[in-house]
Parts: sequence; structure tokens; C-alpha cells
Amino acid sequence: MSTIYLPRRTFLLGSLAGLLLPGKVVAQPYPSNLIRIVVPTGAGTPPDIISRMVADGLAANEGWRLVVEDRPGALQTIAMNDVAGRPADGYTLLTMSLPMTVTPSLLPKAEVRPDVDFDPVIKISKSYTVLVTTPSLPVGSLSDLVALLKSKPGKLNFSSAGFGTPSHLIGEMFALQAGVHATHVPYQQFSQAITDLISGNVQYMFVTTLPVIDLIATGKLRALAVTAPTRIAALGDVPTVIEAGLPDLVTADWIGFAAKRGTAAEIKSQLNKAINKVLVEPKIHASLDKIGAVAVGGTAAEFGEGIQTDIAHWAKVVKDADIKLP
Repeated sequence: MSTIYLPRRTFLLGSLAGLLLPGKVVAQPYPSNLIRIVVPTGAGTPPDIISRMVADGLAANEGWRLVVEDRPGALQTIAMNDVAGRPADGYTLLTMSLPMTVTPSLLPKAEVRPDVDFDPVIKISKSYTVLVTTPSLPVGSLSDLVALLKSKPGKLNFSSAGFGTPSHLIGEMFALQAGVHATHVPYQQFSQAITDLISGNVQYMFVTTLPVIDLIATGKLRALAVTAPTRIAALGDVPTVIEAGLPDLVTADWIGFAAKRGTAAEIKSQLNKAINKVLVEPKIHASLDKIGAVAVGGTAAEFGEGIQTDIAHWAKVVKDADIKLP
């Protein structure tokens, strides 16, 4: 059982309003209750960390009360079903991320869809990945890796943080665009994926920059390219995929908030404005920079258009790469 403690001032104002207006129900301003943010991944993952950053900013700026709950599993549909089963009142928000846009292709019979059952509120952040290899692999560039993969079709492996994660999806997209074939090895534990990559049990991986910057600097991993449109400050010597000859591999993972479809426009607008306010603060820019992400913000419509674009894009990747559930 959960207990919600209301500030005394809120209680007194509500009671006074009831005394002044007998027989009438006074609508409470939004939000007059706890806002629950449901995250589709586990504790310590970027969606969890960034959701907590935003919740902390909203509590500080607006005086709102929020709670972040992690509901990972089933290709993020556990979290989606949770939010879809709640009232469309703005008190339960869904943290969305890029893998959610591949769910309609991998799970066409799923009860919920990100573009049907939810209204976009705001895109919060984006981040790019770096292609890293085990140091024992005799390659020094992206073109070297492509040549090696073509000379040994199906003989090399690439790892990911799990089926349907960005590291998996970008790895499949790379194989399609480069015209190569490698075996996907999904890991439940990210740390084990990195350990096996360092030791050479797997040969390459697309991964967010933060966990591997020190490993690259110390030579435990070799960076070949970043999936950003321009070079990343923390990896200034590493070329972009555009420079390396695969411009269509530019891909950003992202995180945003959505509400259940049918939530009042006024509530979604209030959320969007409050979160945009958080996202311009130097404090959150510094916090996002530490985990290799940048603030985005903008309108709900812009976020919605991006979701539709990604659903169409990943549907093609899933079809062309013949990705099927294990």
C-alpha cells in the first residue's frame, strides 16, 4: 500500500474552498496529486536516470510531487500496458525511448502501440553511440571492419545489451548498410557484454559513449566511428559514420515522455512547458553531458512526428534484416 502525504497548505485551501462554496465541487488545479512516471527499463539505465533528473527538476521548479517507477521487460510492453491501463488524467506518464518504436514491428499483435495508445508530451534528450571493437581484431577503421566482415561472412559476432535495444538495432542496420553478415549475441548484463568484448569473445559493439570512454583511452577497446552527424567532444579523434562512408548510419537514441491517449490538451501543454523549462537549465545540461546525452525539448507535435518516422524506419530495418523474436 502506498500513502500520499498532502502538504498542509493544500489541505487547508481545499477545505476552505469547500466551506465557501457549499454544494459545489471545486476542480483541483493540475497537478493536485502525485505524478507517476513509469520507466520501461531497469534502475541505472539512461531512461531511468534521465527520468529522475527531470522529475527532480519539476519538483524543484514547480513544487510538484512525482515518483519514478521502473517496469522493465517484454520489449518495454510491461510499462506501456501499465500506463495504458490508467486513467487519461496526466497523473501517469510513460518514459519512451527508441526501442519502443520497434515494438510494432517485432510484436504486431501487442495490446498497445506507442503511436496509438499514447499522446507525445516532449522529447527530453538524445544520445549517440560509438562503434567499438576488441583490440585483438586486426582493424583500424570502419572500412577495415567492413572488409574483414565481408571476407568472413557470419564468422564474427557483435554484442548488444539485449534483444531490441539500440545496440542491437544499430548493429543490424550497420550490417544492412555495409552489406555484411555477423552473428548477434545479446546479453542480459551490460557489464558482461563489455567484458566479453574486451577479451575477444565477441568482436564489436555499438554502445553509448559514457561506459566506454575510459576503456577506449586505455586501449582496452578500439573506437572506429560514432553514429553522430558531427564528432563528439569526448571522442574528438574518432570519425563519424559520415566520414567513414556510411552516412545513413547516423542514429540517435532518445528519451521522452508520453501520456495516455485522450489526456486533456491543457495538461499536456502544462507538462511540456514545465519540462522545457527544466531542459534549458545549465544543471541538467551538465548532468546529461556526464552520461553522454544532450537536451532536446520542443513541442509535442515535433516529438510525435519523430515517433512516426522512427516506427517506419525500424519497420523497414526489421523486415530487411529479417529480425525475429528469439
